[in-house]
Amino acid sequence: METMIMRNLILAWVFIGLALAVPARAGDFIVLCYHDVQRSLDDPDGMSVTLDSLIAQFSWLEENGYRVLSIDDLLRAQQAEHPLPDKTVMLTFDDGYTSFYTKVFPLLKAFEFPAVLAVVGGWTEVPEGSLVDYGDKQVPRERFMSWEQLREVAASGLVEIASHSYDLHHGVLANPQGNEQPAMTARRYDAERDRYESAAAYEARLRADFAHNAALFEKHLGARPRVMVWPYGKYNRLAQDLAAEFGMPIALTLDTGPNDPKELGAVRRVLLMNDPPLANFVWQMHNPLWQRPEPVRVMHVDLDYVYDPDPAQQETNLGLLLDRVLQMGVNTVYLQAFADPDGDGVADALYFPNRHLPVRADLFNRVAWQLQTRTGVKVYAWMPVLAFTLGETRDQVQSWQADGPAAPDPEQYRRLSPFAPDALRLVEEIYEDLATHAAFSGILFHDDALLSDFEDAHPAALAAYAAAGLPEDIGAIRADPALQRRWTRLKMQTLHTFTGRLAQRVRDWRPDLKTARNLFALPVLERASESWFAQSLPRFLEHYDYTAIMAMPYMEGAEDPEAWLTELVRRIAETPGALDKVVFELQSVDWRHDNAPVPSSVLAQYMRLLAREGAKHYGYYPDDFFNNQPGVEELRPLMSLRTYPYLP
Repeated sequence: METMIMRNLILAWVFIGLALAVPARAGDFIVLCYHDVQRSLDDPDGMSVTLDSLIAQFSWLEENGYRVLSIDDLLRAQQAEHPLPDKTVMLTFDDGYTSFYTKVFPLLKAFEFPAVLAVVGGWTEVPEGSLVDYGDKQVPRERFMSWEQLREVAASGLVEIASHSYDLHHGVLANPQGNEQPAMTARRYDAERDRYESAAAYEARLRADFAHNAALFEKHLGARPRVMVWPYGKYNRLAQDLAAEFGMPIALTLDTGPNDPKELGAVRRVLLMNDPPLANFVWQMHNPLWQRPEPVRVMHVDLDYVYDPDPAQQETNLGLLLDRVLQMGVNTVYLQAFADPDGDGVADALYFPNRHLPVRADLFNRVAWQLQTRTGVKVYAWMPVLAFTLGETRDQVQSWQADGPAAPDPEQYRRLSPFAPDALRLVEEIYEDLATHAAFSGILFHDDALLSDFEDAHPAALAAYAAAGLPEDIGAIRADPALQRRWTRLKMQTLHTFTGRLAQRVRDWRPDLKTARNLFALPVLERASESWFAQSLPRFLEHYDYTAIMAMPYMEGAEDPEAWLTELVRRIAETPGALDKVVFELQSVDWRHDNAPVPSSVLAQYMRLLAREGAKHYGYYPDDFFNNQPGVEELRPLMSLRTYPYLP
């Protein structure tokens, strides 16, 4: 299991090869993450470096004026006692291999470099001559350092011994289909009782582990650990809070990016894999990955296509999807997490355990995990914002009528009012349940997050308008252009605020979450139409990591699709930096004409047009993996990032 979980997690979630980088700003620092060090490389997991490589890298850092930091240096910088100079780096070594004592420690003394060594407490308690349960295999206890060796390196003043957990460096059963996921963050699934670990039991498990390891360190080293190094780089807000409670306010992740010494609760690290040659190491040091992000290529997938009441057929369907994603070569999948078999865009059930709606199947976690670990893509959970079958009819968005009472608009999605607090609380809890029961990289907010220029006339909305100094009479607002502009801005901000709250609920469990939100094309092409949707491209760019614009000319009834797409890209490009954050979602089906497939050659032509006009990110919806629609052969040259110049 160690081989499977560690390799798959790293290749899928931290798929960055040699993602080393210089700090982005003065005072920032970077942290390098090493594992085992060998004289000659025999490492099927790609997690080791050779001794010669390590010597060359240390020598390069010294010769090029890098300052190697200790934990005390960081703490002093955090307290603003001593600002960090430029070109600062920290060295970390995970798992406590004996090679650290025999190979790395002599180098640290020779170069006078400090380092952090992360130790799994449970492995140290295995008797000499016995075997350590190292994931899915057993390895000799002698592969890991003894307490005597740990005391020696700690006494040198060069090495900070960090906690790598007592017994959380492994996987636990995390869904009914049998996937094992990191014990630190996964809610354990009990197959015999067909239920998940409760929130209280999960917290108790983590608390007991942290307490045990702290006591073990105190017993053998005379001090409790000050630093937590998350196994597999996975953590959540609860784990962070517990680490701080047990005296470890500094925690090291495998998130990517530069670090600010004032923010040490989630220090980002870059993982050295596959024993990089010195030339690669140097090139990457001067070309930081996060300053040169790769293009986004998206397949937008309906989980309803994977679902089947027959578990065997469902697994077959999943296999077809995985093969399809690998063949297409994309790096991102927007994966439906709600059930919508009738296609009305409203969530009647969900694909994950939750408190408020039926579970059509406990499927999202299984598919998301397989996609991430088997194909290396980033998975965004595609979720409604307001379109849930929840609460009473009175909780729904109400459309103002000049000649009658307000009522839901039958031409729009059935949505909950973003001003109805009780209904929104239920949605927040659904998002929290999603985050606790599945591992994923981002959220795609569905296109249901809109309010027309007749909405919302819900009583709570009218009260919010009054509180903002607007009339409670929508007719009066619509009659005054200045009031209507204020009203539109208020509605926009209400939707942004709510999606921000939803994202925060998820980030408590998935801290490195990215966000994307669907935007209709008309507010970009016709500025006056912003009030028809309560959507605005500049505001989307401020609030989300990506804006997934619905670049769907057939849906919009465009007479000349190519001219329409060209104009859309050019309008977006008028906003500085917009093309860095906009994903163009093309349609692969013409819903206006009996759901006829858009020919793959035409879709490929549109992708070439987008790229020619300067679009950086694009994809399509939907993907029909049963019928090879759109065709892999036609689209792979335009979708795949597994070819030069994108292959890492």
